[in-house]
Amino acid sequence: MFIDSARVTVHAGRGGNGCVAFRREKFVPRGGPNGGDGGRGGDVVLRVDEGLNTLLHLQHRRVVRAERGSHGRGSNKTGACGDGITLAVPAGTVVRDADSGELLGDLVAVGDELVVARGGKGGRGNARFSTPENRAPRKAEDGQPGVRRELDLELKLLADVGLVGLPNAGKSTLLSRLSAARPKVADYPFTTLEPHLGVVRAPDNDYQTIVVADIPGLIDGAHEGAGLGIQFLRHVERCRVLAHLVDLASEEPILDRIETIRGELAAYSLSLAQRPWILVGTKSDAVADSSTLIHDVERVAESAGVPWCTISAVTGAGLKEMTRLLFRLARDGENGV
Repeated sequence: MFIDSARVTVHAGRGGNGCVAFRREKFVPRGGPNGGDGGRGGDVVLRVDEGLNTLLHLQHRRVVRAERGSHGRGSNKTGACGDGITLAVPAGTVVRDADSGELLGDLVAVGDELVVARGGKGGRGNARFSTPENRAPRKAEDGQPGVRRELDLELKLLADVGLVGLPNAGKSTLLSRLSAARPKVADYPFTTLEPHLGVVRAPDNDYQTIVVADIPGLIDGAHEGAGLGIQFLRHVERCRVLAHLVDLASEEPILDRIETIRGELAAYSLSLAQRPWILVGTKSDAVADSSTLIHDVERVAESAGVPWCTISAVTGAGLKEMTRLLFRLARDGENGV
């Protein structure tokens, strides 16, 4: 299952208590205090693991506790620190405090770490309180509690290109032709119920690749939760380039469909509306006379000032030209152009 959100309660370990003890040895009168400090409690850490691509493993792990520190002992022995606990998360995980909504971190690269709950300090033993006026203190501190907080984890897929469009626009079929990904393909809307990633090789260089994401179809009102709506719009936020797919075989005006998608993206996030994009007319093989439709695609793209192309994922027509455009735009986006 593709799970892209989870809520977890984390408890860092409590610090160990300080010790009250006195040195008692033969021939050493008034040996003095020698109670050691308590050990520090363990931290709770999130770390990106390259083997994960979902938050499924945390979906039912509601509470995570780190180990408390050991108590101090006599002979000035400090207690051992509690073992921390590390939770593996996939790249692209956004971490927020569930109570305040504060952004705690954004983990995007393999090996990235974030301490989400720090262990409590150990209490001081009575040896720490010895003074010339009080040479035999009989007090020690208790260990401090570790941080407890509730976390909201949200996964946003990392991809170079995002395929967006109305339901049944041919996004899954296109991804299956460009990469080894095998999303479900059928002739009814909302076939895709979760995002899929595929690695696409450059037409002229097998060593250059980009990651393409197939996003479930958007409909009018998606930013308010209509259809699959906001549930998957978050996965478009990290894409450097968007490919807007329109079905040439549909009877609805192309401009209306593009405005619907552009409006939903802008309503969700203004930055998405400013993202570089390309207009792609799909299913050209299913249209008897495509010259008029191709002219409509060209007219809409030129008015928006974006590249365009028409393709057929079934026959392969136009796929190389489209892939070259996507590589060029993704490379420009990477360089900040």
